[in-house]
Amino acid sequence: MSETATTSGKRGLGVSESAAERISQLIAQEGNAAMMLRVSVSGGGCAGFQYGFSLDDKINDDDRVFEENGVKVVVDDMSLGLVAGARLDFVNDMMGSYFSLNNPNASSTCGCGSSFAV
Repeated sequence: MSETATTSGKRGLGVSESAAERISQLIAQEGNAAMMLRVSVSGGGCAGFQYGFSLDDKINDDDRVFEENGVKVVVDDMSLGLVAGARLDFVNDMMGSYFSLNNPNASSTCGCGSSFAV
């Protein structure tokens, strides 16, 4: 069963103001207020695991929903085990614009920032 949390906490996922602003923009472009940003982790990438970010309007039985700065982020239980306590940010720099996770569980990351090891 899904649950909603309003703070990042030890098992949660925090959302920066810049990430919330970008999520809000993406949802407005989609025209569906029920959309949330889904954060997922899959095997692969140059360090072992890689992050995935997509918009979704569905909540599955194994999802947890975190709400901060006016937006909702959904993470499945398996992915949450690898990103618990992380903070989602949106970066706009010379490399481009992208979502980034400051993940305290990662023992190392690759240069692109989308792949990590535990």
